[in-house]
Amino acid sequence: MGQRPLGKAEPNWSFERWLLRGFNREFAAKILFATSACAAILAVGLICVFLFIQGLPAIGNIGIFNFLTGTEWRPTWTPPLFGILPMIVGSLYITAGAIFFGVPVGIFTAVFMAKFCPRFVYVVLKPAVNLLAGIPSVVYGYFGMVVLVPFVRNHFGGNGNSILTASLLLGMMILPTIITISESAIRAIPQEMYGGAVALGASHERATFFVVLPAAKSGVMASIVLGIGRAVGETMAVRMVAGNQAVMRMPHEFLLGARTLTSNVVIELGYAYGDHRAALIATGVVLFVFILLINALFGMLKKRGDN
Repeated sequence: MGQRPLGKAEPNWSFERWLLRGFNREFAAKILFATSACAAILAVGLICVFLFIQGLPAIGNIGIFNFLTGTEWRPTWTPPLFGILPMIVGSLYITAGAIFFGVPVGIFTAVFMAKFCPRFVYVVLKPAVNLLAGIPSVVYGYFGMVVLVPFVRNHFGGNGNSILTASLLLGMMILPTIITISESAIRAIPQEMYGGAVALGASHERATFFVVLPAAKSGVMASIVLGIGRAVGETMAVRMVAGNQAVMRMPHEFLLGARTLTSNVVIELGYAYGDHRAALIATGVVLFVFILLINALFGMLKKRGDN
């Protein structure tokens, strides 16, 4: 009488019983994930607020037309000139060059790793790609100074610090992003699609490039957009090899130096003050809007592709 039956011991008061009976773990997980998502949104919002509060008054004082289309950046003149068009053009040229060199190589490498690569090669190639993603920007920049700058100077002309050199270096730097995401997108395509194409008489190569790769275009496009974002936002490596000349360049002047928006900020922000500092923060606003436009364009392309 009054003795507890033998068997599994009842949990101590406490936290254990509360977890098992009184607390909804699924609800707690939802709260945790929602909080994490809100933290990311809050971070982006704070960056937006800081940039626009600090940068928009400077753009208003300079004049948006003079700021965006001015071809002279002379912050020490009287009156100072704050025209960022040379940096916008330099960023576009170097980013376009990085896309030209990096995107085809990255996509073909991803296709090779997903559909053609032997196992004994894959176990070496995959860690190498991951290692590329972990190399610091300054190491890439040093490699560019020691290897790419002399290569361009000896084989193409100029002094080596040029748009071409920066494009080659950035093309290398965006490879891990494009390869990793594109490979995952290709592997996510159901094997039945490939098998159906082969059953209809397509060769392995034709089924891969005309069935599997188009089906993975959403993921491939995402990898390209992220690669473009990396190229646009890169600072240190570009500063070390691009020449940093705030001068307007034409497309055929790819062997001459140029300055990007990011390089312009990092070079001068350390000693800037007053209107000069405000103009540099306004340059960051333009760069931020540029990234937003790239993401919006990707969203439009993705929606059109899904339809």
